[in-house]
Amino acid sequence: MLNTLSVSPPLAVGQSPVVPLPLLLIGHGSRDPEGQQAFLELAQVYQSLTPHRPVIPCFLELAQPSIAQGVEQCLAQGWQEIVALPLLLFGARHNKFDVTVELDRLQALHPQLRIHYGGPLGIRVEILQLLRERLATLLAAQPQQIPGAETVLLFVGRGSSDPEANAEACKLARLLWEGSGFAAVETCFIGITHPRLPVGLERALSWQPRRVVVLPYFLFTGVLVKKIEAAVEERRRQYPEIDWLMLPELGLVDAVLHSLQQLEQEALQGQTLMNCHLCKFRLAVSAELGAGHTHHHDHDSHGHGSHHHHSHHHHNHGHTPAAAADPWAELQSYHQRAWQVP
Repeated sequence: MLNTLSVSPPLAVGQSPVVPLPLLLIGHGSRDPEGQQAFLELAQVYQSLTPHRPVIPCFLELAQPSIAQGVEQCLAQGWQEIVALPLLLFGARHNKFDVTVELDRLQALHPQLRIHYGGPLGIRVEILQLLRERLATLLAAQPQQIPGAETVLLFVGRGSSDPEANAEACKLARLLWEGSGFAAVETCFIGITHPRLPVGLERALSWQPRRVVVLPYFLFTGVLVKKIEAAVEERRRQYPEIDWLMLPELGLVDAVLHSLQQLEQEALQGQTLMNCHLCKFRLAVSAELGAGHTHHHDHDSHGHGSHHHHSHHHHNHGHTPAAAADPWAELQSYHQRAWQVP
């Protein structure tokens, strides 16, 4: 695996010191023990690199400790001001709606608590560079040197019910392709939105490549990454004449750790940027209140600019029969739901 860590000195991002407030590091959560453990290990390493305050890991769903348990741990240690940082790739429903609903609920229970809320990773130059370096290293290590003109890159995202987050995934895939020399890049998703992974694999094959490089864009391993691995292995058996390669998830790497520190500082300084221009939550609020309504995120005193009104919804991850389990499976059904808000 290429997701190794090579950090010895403490992280240094910019010149501003980080204010010593506890960091509530919020992971999505996974049913896969390896995925859970990878997130906890990242929190442990980040704590060792930034020892000036506690780093408290918790999960939105599917694993423990919960966000509520993480907040209670902060309060039990005497903290009444914290940074809450969702470790998510793109700004979508989870960080715009689900996490904020839970934080608002907890803040209502503890009015003395002040929460500085951070944003998702988004598209960052150092992560883009990491992916480029991994692609170059992987290809250089292959015994069979196949020209880029006969290679297709298949970028596999998680998939979201937020159109703008899906667009960000397509943008990142395109940025990777530009200048790569590859014949094409195809973008697909493992769930919720479209095109799904089977369609992405067929589109990659339609270029009649000699090599397909599959890039699953995930932070950690888990059920979905292993599902992608199984699908690639099946195609490898079906099309042995094609060289099928697959990159690992991002994992515990410098680029992610540096990005975390940047996000934490942005939250503390009130500089968190959200992808709100085409946010469906923003558009829905604007439609209700009229064109003169100004949508904003109040990250310094969480809860006054948030755009949500309902409880947390758990996306299905494919563990029950498809017809009942996945209301997004049919393309037209997805189109009908895509711009709706909870």
